[in-house]
Amino acid sequence: MPQTFSRVFPLLSQFASRFFPDLASSRNAPKRALPSRPRLRSPLRVAACALAVGVALGACSPTFDWRTIMNNDNGYTIDLPAKPGNDQRAVQVDGTPMQMAMQTAEAGDAVFAVGTLMLPDESEATQRKALEFLRTGLARNVGVAPEAHAVQIPLAAGGKVLGLEMKLTGEAGSDHEARTVYARLVARGRHVYQAAIIASKPLPPEQVEQFFSSFKLY
Repeated sequence: MPQTFSRVFPLLSQFASRFFPDLASSRNAPKRALPSRPRLRSPLRVAACALAVGVALGACSPTFDWRTIMNNDNGYTIDLPAKPGNDQRAVQVDGTPMQMAMQTAEAGDAVFAVGTLMLPDESEATQRKALEFLRTGLARNVGVAPEAHAVQIPLAAGGKVLGLEMKLTGEAGSDHEARTVYARLVARGRHVYQAAIIASKPLPPEQVEQFFSSFKLY
Protein backbone atom coordinates (compact mmCIF):
# COMPACT_ATOMS: atom_id res chain seq x y z
CA MET A 1 0.00 0.00 0.00
CA PRO A 2 2.13 2.91 -1.18
CA GLN A 3 -0.04 5.61 0.40
CA THR A 4 1.54 8.43 2.42
CA PHE A 5 1.13 9.21 6.10
CA SER A 6 -0.94 12.34 5.48
CA ARG A 7 -3.33 10.78 2.96
CA VAL A 8 -4.00 7.46 4.64
CA PHE A 9 -3.33 7.44 8.35
CA PRO A 10 -2.68 10.92 9.77
CA LEU A 11 -2.32 9.64 13.32
CA LEU A 12 0.95 7.99 14.28
CA SER A 13 4.35 9.59 14.62
CA GLN A 14 7.42 7.62 15.68
CA PHE A 15 5.51 4.33 15.79
CA ALA A 16 4.07 4.49 12.27
CA SER A 17 6.89 2.63 10.53
CA ARG A 18 6.70 -0.26 12.97
CA PHE A 19 3.00 -0.91 12.48
CA PHE A 20 2.59 0.28 8.88
CA PRO A 21 6.00 -0.21 7.22
CA ASP A 22 5.07 1.59 4.00
CA LEU A 23 4.58 4.82 5.96
CA ALA A 24 8.21 5.01 7.05
CA SER A 25 9.09 7.60 4.42
CA SER A 26 6.68 10.06 6.03
CA ARG A 27 8.94 10.54 9.02
CA ASN A 28 10.72 13.38 7.23
CA ALA A 29 7.49 15.39 6.91
CA PRO A 30 7.40 18.72 8.78
CA LYS A 31 6.20 18.35 12.32
CA ARG A 32 5.93 20.40 15.49
CA ALA A 33 6.19 19.05 19.00
CA LEU A 34 3.34 19.88 21.33
CA PRO A 35 3.38 20.03 25.14
CA SER A 36 1.76 17.13 26.97
CA ARG A 37 -0.21 17.41 30.16
CA PRO A 38 -0.05 13.98 31.75
CA ARG A 39 -1.61 13.40 35.15
CA LEU A 40 0.06 10.32 36.60
CA ARG A 41 -1.54 7.95 39.01
CA SER A 42 -0.33 7.74 42.59
CA PRO A 43 3.10 6.20 43.32
CA LEU A 44 1.26 3.97 45.81
CA ARG A 45 0.31 1.85 42.80
CA VAL A 46 3.95 0.80 42.47
CA ALA A 47 4.08 -0.26 46.10
CA ALA A 48 0.84 -2.18 45.70
CA CYS A 49 2.31 -4.10 42.78
CA ALA A 50 5.38 -4.99 44.83
CA LEU A 51 3.21 -6.42 47.60
CA ALA A 52 0.74 -8.23 45.35
CA VAL A 53 0.83 -12.04 45.22
CA GLY A 54 -0.85 -14.81 43.23
CA VAL A 55 -3.28 -13.86 40.48
CA ALA A 56 -3.43 -10.27 41.69
CA LEU A 57 0.12 -9.75 40.45
CA GLY A 58 -1.04 -9.97 36.83
CA ALA A 59 -3.16 -6.84 37.24
CA CYS A 60 -0.02 -4.80 37.93
CA SER A 61 1.79 -5.72 34.74
CA PRO A 62 4.10 -2.84 33.74
CA THR A 63 3.18 -3.39 30.07
CA PHE A 64 0.01 -1.33 30.59
CA ASP A 65 0.91 1.49 32.96
CA TRP A 66 -2.36 3.38 32.64
CA ARG A 67 -2.43 7.09 33.39
CA THR A 68 -5.08 9.75 32.72
CA ILE A 69 -4.16 12.36 30.11
CA MET A 70 -6.06 15.65 30.07
CA ASN A 71 -5.59 17.48 26.78
CA ASN A 72 -6.99 20.94 27.46
CA ASP A 73 -5.84 22.36 24.12
CA ASN A 74 -7.91 19.91 22.09
CA GLY A 75 -10.67 19.22 24.58
CA TYR A 76 -10.52 15.58 25.65
CA THR A 77 -9.38 13.27 28.43
CA ILE A 78 -8.29 9.66 28.00
CA ASP A 79 -6.34 6.90 29.72
CA LEU A 80 -3.11 5.86 27.97
CA PRO A 81 -0.95 2.84 28.88
CA ALA A 82 2.37 4.72 28.82
CA LYS A 83 3.73 8.27 28.77
CA PRO A 84 2.53 9.74 25.44
CA GLY A 85 4.47 11.41 22.68
CA ASN A 86 3.08 14.45 20.88
CA ASP A 87 3.17 15.44 17.23
CA GLN A 88 1.38 17.62 14.70
CA ARG A 89 1.03 17.16 10.94
CA ALA A 90 -0.48 19.00 8.00
CA VAL A 91 -3.03 16.89 6.09
CA GLN A 92 -5.27 17.38 3.06
CA VAL A 93 -8.95 16.54 3.53
CA ASP A 94 -10.80 16.61 0.22
CA GLY A 95 -8.34 19.24 -1.00
CA THR A 96 -8.58 21.40 2.13
CA PRO A 97 -5.42 21.78 4.24
CA MET A 98 -5.90 21.04 7.94
CA GLN A 99 -3.74 20.39 10.97
CA MET A 100 -3.88 17.18 12.97
CA ALA A 101 -2.46 16.93 16.48
CA MET A 102 -1.57 13.51 17.86
CA GLN A 103 -0.85 11.84 21.16
CA THR A 104 0.56 8.31 20.94
CA ALA A 105 1.65 5.73 23.51
CA GLU A 106 3.12 2.27 22.93
CA ALA A 107 2.45 -0.74 25.15
CA GLY A 108 3.48 -4.28 24.29
CA ASP A 109 2.59 -4.99 20.67
CA ALA A 110 0.16 -2.10 20.29
CA VAL A 111 0.03 1.65 19.77
CA PHE A 112 -2.71 3.68 21.45
CA ALA A 113 -3.35 7.07 19.88
CA VAL A 114 -5.68 10.04 19.77
CA GLY A 115 -5.68 12.32 16.74
CA THR A 116 -7.45 15.69 16.70
CA LEU A 117 -8.22 17.17 13.30
CA MET A 118 -8.75 20.95 13.38
CA LEU A 119 -11.50 21.97 10.95
CA PRO A 120 -11.80 25.31 9.13
CA ASP A 121 -15.42 25.56 10.27
CA GLU A 122 -17.95 23.52 12.24
CA SER A 123 -20.47 22.89 9.48
CA GLU A 124 -22.01 19.46 9.24
CA ALA A 125 -20.65 19.02 5.70
CA THR A 126 -17.06 19.71 6.83
CA GLN A 127 -17.43 17.34 9.76
CA ARG A 128 -18.74 14.57 7.48
CA LYS A 129 -15.83 14.97 5.06
CA ALA A 130 -13.32 14.76 7.89
CA LEU A 131 -14.96 11.69 9.40
CA GLU A 132 -15.00 9.97 6.01
CA PHE A 133 -11.33 10.84 5.45
CA LEU A 134 -10.36 9.17 8.73
CA ARG A 135 -12.70 6.21 8.35
CA THR A 136 -11.54 5.25 4.87
CA GLY A 137 -7.89 5.89 5.75
CA LEU A 138 -8.01 3.45 8.65
CA ALA A 139 -9.56 0.74 6.50
CA ARG A 140 -7.18 1.30 3.59
CA ASN A 141 -4.21 0.63 5.84
CA VAL A 142 -5.29 -2.96 6.37
CA GLY A 143 -6.97 -3.50 2.99
CA VAL A 144 -10.55 -3.96 4.17
CA ALA A 145 -13.91 -2.23 3.76
CA PRO A 146 -14.46 0.85 6.01
CA GLU A 147 -17.24 -0.73 8.04
CA ALA A 148 -18.42 1.17 11.12
CA HIS A 149 -21.37 1.34 13.45
CA ALA A 150 -22.82 4.07 15.64
CA VAL A 151 -21.59 4.51 19.20
CA GLN A 152 -22.18 7.05 21.95
CA ILE A 153 -19.12 9.07 23.01
CA PRO A 154 -19.37 10.49 26.56
CA LEU A 155 -18.84 14.13 27.46
CA ALA A 156 -16.78 14.98 30.54
CA ALA A 157 -19.54 17.28 31.80
CA GLY A 158 -22.24 14.65 31.28
CA GLY A 159 -24.27 13.56 28.28
CA LYS A 160 -23.10 11.93 25.06
CA VAL A 161 -22.57 12.65 21.37
CA LEU A 162 -22.93 10.27 18.45
CA GLY A 163 -19.79 8.82 16.92
CA LEU A 164 -18.55 5.83 14.93
CA GLU A 165 -16.85 2.66 16.12
CA MET A 166 -14.68 0.35 14.00
CA LYS A 167 -12.84 -2.94 14.47
CA LEU A 168 -10.78 -3.90 11.43
CA THR A 169 -8.52 -6.88 10.88
CA GLY A 170 -6.35 -7.23 7.82
CA GLU A 171 -2.82 -7.07 6.44
CA ALA A 172 -0.50 -4.08 6.23
CA GLY A 173 2.54 -3.34 4.11
CA SER A 174 4.31 -5.29 1.41
CA ASP A 175 5.04 -8.07 3.92
CA HIS A 176 1.30 -8.49 4.57
CA GLU A 177 1.72 -8.30 8.33
CA ALA A 178 -1.42 -8.94 10.39
CA ARG A 179 -2.91 -5.85 12.05
CA THR A 180 -6.01 -5.29 14.16
CA VAL A 181 -7.35 -1.73 14.37
CA TYR A 182 -9.87 -0.57 16.96
CA ALA A 183 -11.14 2.98 16.55
CA ARG A 184 -13.74 5.53 17.56
CA LEU A 185 -14.38 8.64 15.48
CA VAL A 186 -16.42 11.65 16.53
CA ALA A 187 -16.98 15.28 15.48
CA ARG A 188 -17.59 18.10 17.93
CA GLY A 189 -17.53 21.73 16.92
CA ARG A 190 -14.39 22.49 14.91
CA HIS A 191 -12.67 19.25 15.88
CA VAL A 192 -12.87 15.68 14.64
CA TYR A 193 -11.32 13.06 16.92
CA GLN A 194 -9.88 9.65 16.16
CA ALA A 195 -9.11 7.43 19.15
CA ALA A 196 -7.44 4.26 17.89
CA ILE A 197 -5.48 1.17 18.86
CA ILE A 198 -3.26 -0.49 16.27
CA ALA A 199 -2.04 -3.95 17.30
CA SER A 200 -0.19 -6.85 15.74
CA LYS A 201 -2.74 -9.21 17.32
CA PRO A 202 -6.12 -8.83 19.05
CA LEU A 203 -5.91 -7.31 22.53
CA PRO A 204 -7.62 -8.48 25.73
CA PRO A 205 -11.09 -6.90 25.87
CA GLU A 206 -10.37 -5.23 29.20
CA GLN A 207 -7.49 -3.22 27.71
CA VAL A 208 -9.63 -2.05 24.80
CA GLU A 209 -12.45 -1.14 27.18
CA GLN A 210 -10.10 0.80 29.48
CA PHE A 211 -8.98 2.96 26.57
CA PHE A 212 -12.33 3.68 24.96
CA SER A 213 -14.43 4.03 28.13
CA SER A 214 -12.01 6.71 29.35
CA PHE A 215 -12.24 8.77 26.16
CA LYS A 216 -14.37 11.83 26.99
CA LEU A 217 -14.77 15.18 25.27
CA TYR A 218 -14.96 18.58 26.96
